[in-house]
Amino acid sequence: MSSKMSLPDPVAEGVASGWRVLDGAAQTQDLQLSCDVLIIGTGAGGGMTAEVLAEAGLDVLMVEEGALRTSRDFRLLEAKAYPELYQESASRKTADKAINILQGRTVGGSTTVNWTSAFRTPAETLNWWGERYGLKSLNPQTMAPWFDLAEARLGIADWQTDPNPNNSVLERGCQALGLKHGRIRRNVRGCWNLGYCGMGCATNAKQSMLVTTIPGALQHKAGLLTRARVERLLPAADGKSLLGAEGRLLAADGHSLNGQQFSIKARHVVLAAGAIGSPAILLRSQLGGAQVGKRTFLHPVVVSGAVMPQRIEAYNGAPQTVYSDHFMHTQPLDGPLGYKLEVPPVHPLLMGVTLSGFGAGSAGLMQQLPHLQVVLALLRDGFHPDSQGGQVRLRQDGSPELDYPLNDVLWDGVRRSWLTMAELQFAAGARQVQVLHEQADLQSSWKAARAQIMQLPLKPLLARVVSAHVMGGAAMSSQPEEGVVDEYGRHWQLRNLSVIDGSVFPTSIGANPQLSIYAFALRAAHHLRDALNS
Repeated sequence: MSSKMSLPDPVAEGVASGWRVLDGAAQTQDLQLSCDVLIIGTGAGGGMTAEVLAEAGLDVLMVEEGALRTSRDFRLLEAKAYPELYQESASRKTADKAINILQGRTVGGSTTVNWTSAFRTPAETLNWWGERYGLKSLNPQTMAPWFDLAEARLGIADWQTDPNPNNSVLERGCQALGLKHGRIRRNVRGCWNLGYCGMGCATNAKQSMLVTTIPGALQHKAGLLTRARVERLLPAADGKSLLGAEGRLLAADGHSLNGQQFSIKARHVVLAAGAIGSPAILLRSQLGGAQVGKRTFLHPVVVSGAVMPQRIEAYNGAPQTVYSDHFMHTQPLDGPLGYKLEVPPVHPLLMGVTLSGFGAGSAGLMQQLPHLQVVLALLRDGFHPDSQGGQVRLRQDGSPELDYPLNDVLWDGVRRSWLTMAELQFAAGARQVQVLHEQADLQSSWKAARAQIMQLPLKPLLARVVSAHVMGGAAMSSQPEEGVVDEYGRHWQLRNLSVIDGSVFPTSIGANPQLSIYAFALRAAHHLRDALNS
């Protein structure tokens, strides 16, 4: 986008008008603050909660580890976006380095950088939670009004523009093979159809927390402290409640410390730091019980690339508009892992670090980037008895890492999904196909691709696995000993602590989780609002 183009930046304008925003990097003294409700994290859970509580007249203070970046900072440049907007510069990995995890680290969290795909929690997932975890009130009927409310607030609607060529290949392949497929709803208003959603929306069309609920909360006198890392929660003397939280302020680079600390007293604390961050804070605080950090789920994703005869230019146009759930429904929920088919945008930097191989082969494939089409399979984990997800734990310096074993149940889903994607791409007219595995190379027919896929060794670091969806680690439960929070996110042991983010899900969703987090956050926030104002 040209640097000469000038677009309104309502967030920056609001800050200039006097919104209560503090940048931790600019502080030269320790901060001692107080509020009714401290919200740690500003993503889908924290953003939705902040607006509900601030509108109710409560004194809300949001704390965010990342910086406040607004549309004027979003220049559609990968080299700028990933270090500024993502955890660990978009290179966060599981403990064995086998899975790369994309998570936001900025005001608005992952909602600022996601690809806008909006799915309601599948009914079969909600019903499973009721049957297996006793969460019977979280059924499709009782959750429907909360989905309605979230969709209305965030402009979630059918996407009216034709799919870009990358998505069209998925749709064409599904049609050729007779696979169930559909169009993806998106949380956008006035979208320019640029295709750079993962680098922050330069036109403010994406209805992220950055441009919706966080401004809504700030307009109702909420406060925001950025570049502030919460180190621990502070328990009261009775051991049954919290006094607040404390942490360290970060320097302008967003990572090193600036030497100042902060402490915040709060009547109620909401943890909304995400499904790695929230469990990590509980672990550092030595609070939360035996289930904290356990059963953390990722939706492990594997990828297949195709060289098409026509230009695809998968870096242009709305990133995700077509999907197939066909293989989510071909076996029982607790059977072999089902998978959802979607496409990712294909930008050069992210593609370069994701492609398998090196040297001339990798360079040759990158040279064909305009003709490259990519399909991903999103594996639904957490339902099969041997699919227990991973565990958040702390390194020696207190930073979190996710241990996520890759077992036979997962590898079975990987191979089946590779076969599906390769067949689909050839059915859609691909000239060559290559699944992302270090020992795979381009194949010119479905028969040859199938033969190669069947013999590829399935081991960590050989098969390329990624994920942008982290769930669980502070799960809802009907009994205290079985989870961390109740169905409203209220902590079982600490009466003034709530967890309101994706960490409360007892399994993976089986769909892109942002809308699920929005709806569950609204439900929990309204319940908390009523309790605090009663």
